[in-house]
Amino acid sequence: MSSIHEVSSPAGASAPYDLLVVGGGINGCGIARDAAGRGASVLLVEQDDLASHTSSASTKLIHGGLRYLEYYEFRLVREALMERERLLKIAPHIIWPMRFVLPHSKMLRPAWLLRTGLFLYDHLCPNMTLPRTKALNLRTAPAGKPLRSDYVRGFEYSDGWVQDSRLVVLNAMDAVRVGAKIETRTRLVKAVRGPQGWTATLENTRTGEQSTVQAKALVNAAGPWVAELLKDRLNVPSRNRVRLVKGSHIVVPRVFEGSQAYIFQNPDKRIVFAIPYEQDFTLIGTTDVPWEQDPGHVEISPDEITYLCESVNRYFTKTLRPEDVVWTYAGVRPLYDDNSGNASAVTRDYVLDVDATAAPILSVFGGKITTFRKLAEHAVEKLAPHLPVLRKPGWTDGTPLPGGEFAPKDFDAQLSRFRAHAPHLSERTSWRLMRNYGLRAYIIATSTPEGMGQMFGDTLSAREVDYLIDNEWARTAEDILWRRSRLGLFVSDADRAALQTYVEGRLQGDVTPLSNPGQVARQNVA
Repeated sequence: MSSIHEVSSPAGASAPYDLLVVGGGINGCGIARDAAGRGASVLLVEQDDLASHTSSASTKLIHGGLRYLEYYEFRLVREALMERERLLKIAPHIIWPMRFVLPHSKMLRPAWLLRTGLFLYDHLCPNMTLPRTKALNLRTAPAGKPLRSDYVRGFEYSDGWVQDSRLVVLNAMDAVRVGAKIETRTRLVKAVRGPQGWTATLENTRTGEQSTVQAKALVNAAGPWVAELLKDRLNVPSRNRVRLVKGSHIVVPRVFEGSQAYIFQNPDKRIVFAIPYEQDFTLIGTTDVPWEQDPGHVEISPDEITYLCESVNRYFTKTLRPEDVVWTYAGVRPLYDDNSGNASAVTRDYVLDVDATAAPILSVFGGKITTFRKLAEHAVEKLAPHLPVLRKPGWTDGTPLPGGEFAPKDFDAQLSRFRAHAPHLSERTSWRLMRNYGLRAYIIATSTPEGMGQMFGDTLSAREVDYLIDNEWARTAEDILWRRSRLGLFVSDADRAALQTYVEGRLQGDVTPLSNPGQVARQNVA
């Protein structure tokens, strides 16, 4: 692995790859990791940055999906709750428990129904380690303080938070550790199918250079583009369809104190979350709006902003207005089309379609971030009859993601050790580095401030930027500020411009890194 992940032409490969994975979202990276760990030679290509689209636009929850119980999706909820337990163990730095407060509204679902649903939620997972549901008197409980006085009763239950785009990157990094090749800014132009393999034409979207690779099997994990890829670039008919649903979120200055989140019921039967975000903010979402336009260019609408503000204003004493919004993001969820009339009722389950009439292809329809690991495991198992190299036991359920090699209960102790290692860092910066990188924060932070180099704002150092370029495929300031982190909420326009200049200088070889954190990283994952 070179010190900088460059998009190189793999055309000279002496043998075909076992697997070509198209799509650098959570499902594609999860499948690449699982397959490579079983011994397959894997190439993953992504037309943009990792997690550029759906996988960085989630509500950032690792959860069973409480509301899916209303649609009798018991298998999906059970699988998601079991995966929640596994993910909390293998990525304790970027995934952590959170308590959710559900106020009871007399005009909506009755209290007995909520209590029954939460009882099921607590018991569908046979090995649940998180605290169970408890009833709340919202007039006396601290969690009731931000709420309007007409909400008297409520419930508190457990779920998990995830740094979604970092989950994607860490899966990609671990895929590389076990032998996969990851090429970002690389578009699949077309692929021609033969009886024994695929011949794929790839294009470097930065240079326009094209190359050709061979693969025995292909995985279509293109998310919102899954159907378009099949029809227009692979010439493979499919009986399955996706239904694109836009989900939008708003970020506002912190509305309430405490580490708890809130889940609110709306008169339209939808639910909206209000979640502590990046220490200074509250994240509110999401919407469910049918989407038929370009999935690569998605923005929140004024009506959605109004809807989200009104949703929380029914509950909080503090009134939010559209002008309070400091940032928004939106993404398109490629849901499996089950012919449901209501966008909110469309299944969040996934369908894996294998076509082996010639060289095999597996297409991923639907899914949710919580179940990505299980989806990947199922995908590899479905391909195993056609690729003997994959006929090995699954391994991802107990293997930590990079930086997560510690027990969830030990995070505070790890943070204390890290602060002792780099005492010059602020408490806020130390927490952010440990939450983003886990034990790999030691690769970034030097014991003295002099080693951190140029600063881009109060907390982002050249040392961290070097690490992201050398190890995490960061190629622009946007990659760093909005996907490898959410520091875009804090940096000025001048800092953003200086960061872009620095990144371009590194990629062109005009700027020498302070050290070689990539080399240290390789030693740690070897």
